[in-house]
Amino acid sequence: MGILKSSSLGYPRIGEDREWKRTLEAYWSGKIDEAEFTAQLKAIRLGNLQKQKKRGIDIIPANDFTLYDQMLDMSVMFGLVPERYSAYEGGCVPLSVYYSMARGNNDEVASEMTKWFNTNYHYIVPELNLSQLTLTENKPLAAYREAKERLGIETKPVLIGPYTFISLSKGFNKKDIPGIILSLLPLYTQILQELEQEGVKWVQMDEPSLVSSISKDDMQTVTYLYEKLNEAAPNLNIMLQTYFDAVEHYQEVIELQVQGIGLDFVHDKGRNLSNLEAFGFPKDKVLAAGVIDGKNIWLSDLSKKIQLIETLKKKVAEDQIWLQPSCSLLHVPVTVRNETALSKEVKEALAFADEKLEEIILLVKGNNQGFEAIAEKVDANKFTVQTLASSNARNHGNVQSNVEKVKTRNVGRQLPFKERYQKQQEFFKLPFLPSTTIGSFPQTFEVKQARGKFKRGEWTASQYETFVNEEISRWIYIQEEIGLDVLVHGEFERTDMVEYFGHKLGGFVFLEKGWVQSYGSRCVKPPVIYGDIDFIEPMTVRESVYAQSLTNKTVKGMLTGPVTILNWSFVRDDISRENVCYQLALALEKEVIALESAGIKMIQVDEPALREGLPLKKTDRDEYLNWAVNSFLISTSSVEDTTQIHTHMCYCDFNSFMDVISSLDADVISIETSRSHGELASAFEERTYEKGIGLGVYDIHSPRVPAVDEMVDMIERGIKVLDKDQFWINPDCGLKTRGIPETVASLKNMVEAAKIVRENLLAKPKAYD
Repeated sequence: MGILKSSSLGYPRIGEDREWKRTLEAYWSGKIDEAEFTAQLKAIRLGNLQKQKKRGIDIIPANDFTLYDQMLDMSVMFGLVPERYSAYEGGCVPLSVYYSMARGNNDEVASEMTKWFNTNYHYIVPELNLSQLTLTENKPLAAYREAKERLGIETKPVLIGPYTFISLSKGFNKKDIPGIILSLLPLYTQILQELEQEGVKWVQMDEPSLVSSISKDDMQTVTYLYEKLNEAAPNLNIMLQTYFDAVEHYQEVIELQVQGIGLDFVHDKGRNLSNLEAFGFPKDKVLAAGVIDGKNIWLSDLSKKIQLIETLKKKVAEDQIWLQPSCSLLHVPVTVRNETALSKEVKEALAFADEKLEEIILLVKGNNQGFEAIAEKVDANKFTVQTLASSNARNHGNVQSNVEKVKTRNVGRQLPFKERYQKQQEFFKLPFLPSTTIGSFPQTFEVKQARGKFKRGEWTASQYETFVNEEISRWIYIQEEIGLDVLVHGEFERTDMVEYFGHKLGGFVFLEKGWVQSYGSRCVKPPVIYGDIDFIEPMTVRESVYAQSLTNKTVKGMLTGPVTILNWSFVRDDISRENVCYQLALALEKEVIALESAGIKMIQVDEPALREGLPLKKTDRDEYLNWAVNSFLISTSSVEDTTQIHTHMCYCDFNSFMDVISSLDADVISIETSRSHGELASAFEERTYEKGIGLGVYDIHSPRVPAVDEMVDMIERGIKVLDKDQFWINPDCGLKTRGIPETVASLKNMVEAAKIVRENLLAKPKAYD
């Protein structure tokens, strides 16, 4: 009998209680110095390695830890520091420059940030400049040495592979990818040769881009690349790791000159397994089989996993198989152990990072010692799975029958956009280039303290409502003083734009310590869609109506859209995501109608995660987009022509997504452009967009206050390609995470910039033709 091994691709870096986040923020605020910062992060990093070793994982990753983002780490390791960061003079990149690239500073804008494939994790986009390429440090080697010297652990260093790194970078034409990759070859060669000289046995090269719809020419480039890397370091074993879907060119991938291939057998829609059964697997390679879901939080059905393992063993020798999660465990919380408020039924149905590693260990033990050795645990697992399936929460009333009915419903606004937009302009009487914000205002210590008092029962509902009203009133006054044209209530009652709605709807449960990293130090606690979604009562009407009562200006109602709630939650896996999304859409439709009935005539339904849910393969996209767009239309189409529907999106590649955005039929969309340095505006130079649109004129994820002339430039570039009557002025995103002084200063500058451009347009209208 052969022996299966257990492996991990990556472990959550944030800590059980977000220790990583607090360390970063303490350093940024000057509360700790660089030495203390380094020491605290080292303790977290080594602790993560020890936890995996203690659990019995055979092959443990190193260099999955980062000070901010793994793609940013690759950029600085290759010397790719944009010239605008004047403090950088070459060599190893100092922390000050590293964090300026990530967050910006008073004088230098941050690098662009976008979603990591179809997840809610954001990475810093590398800006390529081939003249800068140099290896400033070998971070994978340093991580390997640290683990071995400090803990005696022989690890598997991890780094982003060259094809994926280039595919996700900017600053070049995509047709030049083969040449650009070859320019990086010497640096990757040096990294691997130094690892080989150190005696490293395995290196994990992450190439998730191989699961996207890549061309045959690109696949040939990948083949050549790994042939050269293998020749350069012949005594180093390369594990080419893919995840999030099935590889696009299976037969070519398994013949690459590497010693192991990592495949996702969870999110592959059965394609990796079908290809393996049809075309086999090389006898001289290791199969790193992703059999446990690394992206979702549900307990695995161990009986089904055992069946999958037995199927794999028919094609691959046991001693050539590693069992592992489907992807890095970065995307799930650390441990279920800290969840004390969940019901027994729910808690037993969950598995976070630690529990997923335990599932891997259990399956390896069962295979290597005989599955009778784990029969008792498999039986207990089967009972839990069956209990979950028969739960009343998952079979609630007419919810699922209503979904089937709505699938055949014709959805859409009564009038076409141009006709209803004319009515809306007459109704609202806004100036051209109207200014607004995306929704949230700073959540100060006092706001968080008040929410905590209410949750702990120290305040009554009436006391908390009074506090929220005072914050709304204060910020309505501030917005009027600043001179914004369309106001918002500020969302002070909301912890999170998804979690808040989950608390108001049936079908959700919530975690106490279920934190995952979204970007940088920002961690989110996704709600869990556990059962059928049920609208209970209006969720946002009270605050919106109160805000509107304080001003003669229009106040937008603020909702999170069905697709974003879906994509930013941990979603039940017993029914399709499509059906869950339709359940959400039907609930939100009732909320939109309630807002309109209460006199709120401008309603924003945010869908920042619409693009994020897009399947990685082009052949799968039409189906997703059909139900995603229909879900938005269900939520928003049952309103009067004079009611204006807004939506908001952020951080994704919109240039190739404009047709989908238009099909949402929102009257106004606001989207991110500042971190991409206005590049999105160039998309409108080549194509027409007729609906209302706000191209974010400053980056809210950076603490810097943008200058007036900087925003004037952004606006002027926009109105050269868009009509002034369709152009809105707004920040990139909500302002919840920013401080009050910088928020007020930035918005004052934004309003001033809008005023300057309005005056220029009136004085010299032809200058913008």
